[in-house]
Amino acid sequence: METKEILKYIKDHPSAKVKVAITDIDGILRGKIMARDKFISALESGFGFCDVVFGWDSSDVAYDNTEFTGWHSGYPDTMVHLDPGTFRKIPWENDLPFMLGDTFDNEGKPAVVCPRNLLKKVKAECEEMGFKPFFSQEFEWFNFEQTPQEWADKKYRDPKPMTPGMFGYSILRSSLKSGFFNDLFDLMLKFDVPLEGLHTETGPGVYEAAILYADILEAADRAVLFKSGAREIAYKHGIMATFMAKWNENLPGCSGHVHQSLWKKGKNAFYDPKQKHNMSELFQSYLAGQLHCLPHILPMFAPTINSYKRLVEGAWAPTTITWAADNRTVALRVMPGSAGSCRLETRVPGSDSNPYLALAGCLAAGLYGIKNKLKLEIKETKGNGYRDLSNGILPGNLWQATQNMKNSALARELFGNGFVDHFTATREWEWRQFGKVVTDWEMKRYFEII
Repeated sequence: METKEILKYIKDHPSAKVKVAITDIDGILRGKIMARDKFISALESGFGFCDVVFGWDSSDVAYDNTEFTGWHSGYPDTMVHLDPGTFRKIPWENDLPFMLGDTFDNEGKPAVVCPRNLLKKVKAECEEMGFKPFFSQEFEWFNFEQTPQEWADKKYRDPKPMTPGMFGYSILRSSLKSGFFNDLFDLMLKFDVPLEGLHTETGPGVYEAAILYADILEAADRAVLFKSGAREIAYKHGIMATFMAKWNENLPGCSGHVHQSLWKKGKNAFYDPKQKHNMSELFQSYLAGQLHCLPHILPMFAPTINSYKRLVEGAWAPTTITWAADNRTVALRVMPGSAGSCRLETRVPGSDSNPYLALAGCLAAGLYGIKNKLKLEIKETKGNGYRDLSNGILPGNLWQATQNMKNSALARELFGNGFVDHFTATREWEWRQFGKVVTDWEMKRYFEII
C-alpha cells in the first residue's frame, strides 16, 4: 500500500488512532497508541521513544552493565522512524492501523542495539553480493486455559493445558478448540502474516505454525508479529500462549526453525541438480559458514536460560554441530527439493528467539562461508545426530554460549562491536538474574535432607 493510501485509510478510520511498535533486544514488541494527527507528523519526521526499552530486560528491570543507556544517561528519548512497508490492519481490533519502526541514535545513525537495524544491515550486505535472501520461520508453542491474572494467582505454577494428551498432527484435537484454531489461521492472513500450515504438535495443547516465506526483512516482521498476534488472539479465547523454549522437562520443547535460500536473477542459487542433494557449490559454502559460525553466535538462536533446557538429547532439538539431508536430529537440515524449494533449515533456534536476531545470525553466518569460499569439509551425518560428536557439541548453557560470543573476533566481524557488547551484556545480566534465585528444585532437593 502506498503512503498516500495509508494516510487516507488512517484519516477515514473511525478510531482516530494508530498503534506503533518497535522490538527490544528480546524480540518483545514495545509500543504505544498514537492520535491520528500525532502519527501523521511522526510518519514524516519520526518521534521520540524512551530508550529504556533497550535498557531493561523482559521483566522491565533495568540493566546495570550496558553502555547504550542506563541511569548514567538518564534514559533519554531515542528517535524512531516508522516504516510504511510494515503497515497493517489489526483484524481482532476493528482493523486498527498498525506500523513498525526502527530506532536511531542521537547522531541520527541507525541504533546498533536495534535488532531490526541489525537484520537490515546484514540484508544489505547480502544484496551487495548480488543475492536476494528468502526466509521463513516456523514456531511451536503451548496454549493454556487461563488468564494472566489466574496465572499470577496460581504463583506461576501448574498451568492447565488447553487440550490433554500427546496428539501430533491430530485432526481430532484441532477441532476441540476450533474457534481459536481457525481464528489463528484466518486472522493472521488478514493481518498480512500468511501461514502455510497450522497443526497440533506432540504435547498437550501445543500447535505448530509455518509462516509463508518472504524477503528476509518481511519474514522477520511476520515472525515477530505472529508471536505477538498469536498471544493476543489467544487472549480473546481465554487462552494464554507461551513461546518459551521448554515449559516442562517431560515434554518436547518449542522450536523456531529458520528456512532459508538465496536467489539470483530469479533463480535459486542453492539449487544444482548435478550435485549431491541438489546442493550448489554456493549452498555448500553457505552451509559450511553456518557450521563454522554456530558456536560463536549461539545466543542469537538460544537467548534465554530456558533455551538450553530444550537443547538436550532426544528431544527433537539439536545438540551437536552437524548437518544432513532431511534428518531431524542434526543442527542443519538440508532440504534438497526442487529448483523452487531447495533450502536449508537451521534447527537450533527455539521459539523464544528474537526473529530479527535469529534470521540475521543465519544469513550472516552463511554469507561468511560464501565470502571466504569455505568448503563443506564436515561430513554429512548418517543416522542419529546426537551420537555424531566428531565436530563438537553446542555450548550447554547461556553463560558458556555468551562468553564464546563475547570473546569471539568472528562474532564482532559479523555484527560489530557495538551490537556484540550490548547483546552479550544483556545475556550476562540474564544469567545473573537466574543465578540469585532459589528455585523449587533446590527447595525440594535440599530443604529437609541436606
